[in-house]
Amino acid sequence: MLQLTGLTKRFGARTVLDDVSFGVERGRLTGFVGGNGAGKTTTMRIVLGLLADNGGEVLLDGAALTADRRRGFGYMPEERGLYPKMKVLEQITYLARLHGFSARDAAARATEILEKLGLAERLGDAIESLSLGNQQRAQIAAALVHGPDVLILDEPFSGLDPLAVDVVVSVLQERAASGAAVLFSSHQLDVVERLCDDLVIIAGGTVRAAGGRDELRREHGGSRFELATSGDTGWLRAEPGVDVVEFDGGRAVFDAADAETAARVLRRAVAEGDVTAFTPLQPSLAQIFKEVVA
Repeated sequence: MLQLTGLTKRFGARTVLDDVSFGVERGRLTGFVGGNGAGKTTTMRIVLGLLADNGGEVLLDGAALTADRRRGFGYMPEERGLYPKMKVLEQITYLARLHGFSARDAAARATEILEKLGLAERLGDAIESLSLGNQQRAQIAAALVHGPDVLILDEPFSGLDPLAVDVVVSVLQERAASGAAVLFSSHQLDVVERLCDDLVIIAGGTVRAAGGRDELRREHGGSRFELATSGDTGWLRAEPGVDVVEFDGGRAVFDAADAETAARVLRRAVAEGDVTAFTPLQPSLAQIFKEVVA
């Protein structure tokens, strides 16, 4: 497990990280979300040893990180950093060689990961000739080619179409299933919600929420319900403690002041006619994000 505890970072008089603490479990995809300037990239760079912190610690499996241990990490920065004139396979093979693989093994590993990422037809093309989406796939291949046990990706889905996102995610899930800890940042909340196991929401340099995706949904679910009946649900508008959000004849979405209010509504709905659905609604990640950063 990658564990961050009490990370603090200041640039001059400005505090950009304030007591940032969360964990990244092995075998799981952890989404790291926040607006521009929230502290995501700064946090990642401290974990990688690219920035010094002003307090706190980062542990891997309970031990402090060393430079040697960090060399085995996989990192994809938001800014593309590959050599534009080099051919795709040549570039990724070169990076594998830097991690100590023989020429033969490096080429084999590079070919395998590039094929998994859908670049089998572009191995001999120069990086600069690729579309932005394919350059992004090549950048991800660079982070993965040495089989890292900690993978940190800054906006990995930027510029990717939905099909490409699915390809990349399958590769990341495979890496996580092998026992790696995977942390990725993204502004695409719908993608994060669909793909990640755990979430960390940061704003203003502080962690506002962290935990399993479903756990956070339950925690921030509140008391919103969907009611569908064979009759009319217009009577809901007059119910004490009920705020109707959506209404369409026999279907309504409403917020209940408390559990007793919701139970009272259900009892009346049953008395009024056949109830075809009475379901608590869980919030989306976008809704949770708005709630915790407000």
